[in-house]
Amino acid sequence: MTDRPLHVVFGMGNVGQALVSRLSELGHAVRVVSRHQPSALPDGVDWRGADASDAAAATEASSGGAVIYQCLNAPYGKWATLFPPLQRGVLAAAERNGALLVSLENLYGYGPVRGAAMTEALPLAATTVKGRTRVAMTEELLSARDAGRVHIAIGRASDFFGAGVTDGSTLGERVFGNALSGRKADFIGTPDLLHTYSYVPDIARGLVTLGTDERAVDQVWHLPGPETVTTRRVLELIAEEVGHSVEIRSVSKLALRGLGLFNPLLRSMVEMTYQFDQPFVLDASKYESTFGQTGTPLRQAIAATVSWYRDRPGPSNDDRSTSTSAELSGPSEAERKEEQS
Repeated sequence: MTDRPLHVVFGMGNVGQALVSRLSELGHAVRVVSRHQPSALPDGVDWRGADASDAAAATEASSGGAVIYQCLNAPYGKWATLFPPLQRGVLAAAERNGALLVSLENLYGYGPVRGAAMTEALPLAATTVKGRTRVAMTEELLSARDAGRVHIAIGRASDFFGAGVTDGSTLGERVFGNALSGRKADFIGTPDLLHTYSYVPDIARGLVTLGTDERAVDQVWHLPGPETVTTRRVLELIAEEVGHSVEIRSVSKLALRGLGLFNPLLRSMVEMTYQFDQPFVLDASKYESTFGQTGTPLRQAIAATVSWYRDRPGPSNDDRSTSTSAELSGPSEAERKEEQS
C-alpha cells in the first residue's frame, strides 16, 4: 500500500491519456475509471470499470481518491442529453469521497464574444443548445462549491491538437494527416482570423497543476497553450514541417448546413460555427501569472504533432482515406474528444 494521495481520472480520451501519463511520470498514485479497460496504461496505474452516470458505481470506483479529474464527454450528436448525467455521477463521487474535483471544460458557455479576448471574468451568456447545456453544467459545479458540498477547480481549454489527436478535432486528421499526404487541409470558417488552439500536453500539465496546487482550489482557470495566431499561420507552420505547401479547403456555415441535411452530427455542429467566424482568443494570463507556467511554443507543438503523424503505426499516409468536406464530422473543442470509453 502507498500513503501517496490517490488521483482518479474519469475518461481516457486524448486529454485523459495525457493526464494519466503526466501524473504517473510525476510519481503520483493514479487510478483510471472508464467503462471499458484501456488497452495500455503506464506501469503502476490502477483501473476500475464503471459507468460514470451511475453515481453509486462512480463513487465505488473512485473510493479513496483525494483528487478526481473529470475528462469525460458524450457523443456529440447527443451531447446535451448524455453529458450532464456523466458529470453528475462524477460530482457525486467527489462529494461522497471528500475529493477535490478538477473538471475539464470547453468555451461554449461564453457564447459569441465578438472577437473580445475571453477571460475567466466573462459572463456565461451562451445562446446555443450546447452552450446553454455547458452553462448549466458549470452552474451545477459552482452551486455544489458554494453550498460547501465539494471543492472544485475548473480548467478551460480551446480546440486541441497533438499526438494521437485524429478524429474529433478541427486540428486533427483532416489537417495534419491531409498535409502530410499532399491533400488540402479542411477548415471550418475563415482561416485569417486569430484563433486559440490548445495543445494536449499543455492541457494535461494544467490539469495536474489544478489538482496539486492549493491556490487553484474553488476557482475557474483558462489553461495556457501555444501563442494565438491565425489559422492560416498554423497551416504555414505545418507546411514548413511537412516540407511542402498546403492548400486550404474552407467549409462555410452554409455548406455545413447543407451537409447536415444528410448527417445529424454535422447538423449539430452548425450552431457552433460562430467560433470560426470571428476572432476566438483565450486569455490565460490569470493562470500564467499565478503559477508561472506558460504553454508550449506553437512551432514546437506543431513539430511534435507532425512527427507523431509521420511515424504513427498502421497504413501509410498515402493509403489513408481521402478527406472531403463531407467528412467534417468531428467536434472542435477540447472536451469533445474526451468520450467515456
